[in-house]
Amino acid sequence: MNAKKRVYLGVDIGGTKVAAGIVTANGEILSKARVPMNSRGSEADGLAAVSAAIDAALKADSKRRAAVAAIGISSPGPLDPRRGIVVNPPNLPCWHNFAITQKIQKIFRLPTKLDNDANAAALAEAIWGAGKGYESVFYATLGTGIGAGLVLGGKIYHGRTGAAVEGGHVSVDFHGPKCACGKLGCIEALAAGPAVAKRAREQLLAGGPGREKLFALAGGKPKAVTAEMVAAAWRGGDRFATSILEETARLLTIWLGTIIDLLEPDVIIFGGGMGELMSEWFPFIRQELARWTINSRASEIPLLRARYGEDSGIAGGAALCLPVAKSGPTSPKTRWRAAH
Repeated sequence: MNAKKRVYLGVDIGGTKVAAGIVTANGEILSKARVPMNSRGSEADGLAAVSAAIDAALKADSKRRAAVAAIGISSPGPLDPRRGIVVNPPNLPCWHNFAITQKIQKIFRLPTKLDNDANAAALAEAIWGAGKGYESVFYATLGTGIGAGLVLGGKIYHGRTGAAVEGGHVSVDFHGPKCACGKLGCIEALAAGPAVAKRAREQLLAGGPGREKLFALAGGKPKAVTAEMVAAAWRGGDRFATSILEETARLLTIWLGTIIDLLEPDVIIFGGGMGELMSEWFPFIRQELARWTINSRASEIPLLRARYGEDSGIAGGAALCLPVAKSGPTSPKTRWRAAH
């Protein structure tokens, strides 16, 4: 197959949908398809949804079907990327120790790879997106949860077992609320979309002046408040919503200070719906960051918005298939020998 014509099929599995698309070796998404995910059915039901999404994506661009070189799957964790097994994601209860890559490879007769959705999105951003040209890329996706991925020299950092870089479960307040993972004060429990909405609801219920705009957006029902409503009120100049998001930005700054002290990446990229919102707070985060890191040059690290947005899972799945994803950075010893 001509390498220039080779394309890849990226699959994005979620709790309610499966999206798939054909992606070029340059990161251009040529076609997309989306089907419902039966995450609470049987193993076979879940597999059927993934197969249907792949079939739909192939039919949407049938001329390139023969050029598809591999399939890459982006899935919520926990999972084992080395063995291609989905372990037991909370929002995919249909699967427990499910060997999805083996199943998909058998059906479509194509090499198939699997990785955590944040890892895959990080790789796509590092190769094709906002992180292109950087040696070390830290990617955070902010939405209903917070995920993270680290790419070093074009290779995902997996750690010893494949469970590394669970950035959303770094605790920033051990007196904080209990996270779904069981720990206290995880950044996910404090700054993800549901946490922002919860904080706004609690403060609305406490009463006081200045809450009228958000109260109206919620139809007079504080319990109906969502993070999207908080964002809309903030963009409309609402001071109460501004205070909610300022607190969120400060929590994220504390978290990023820890990430920088530990990893000092070349670039930090925000993806996801909440990530897009909080990217508008980058100036505030930059200003506050010096208080939360001992790294005197932390301000030099770019804070960037992700390129792929809602298509990050499709692009990420495809990125897993690239040869560059298989060849990681050289070891320090190898680099020293090359330089001397």
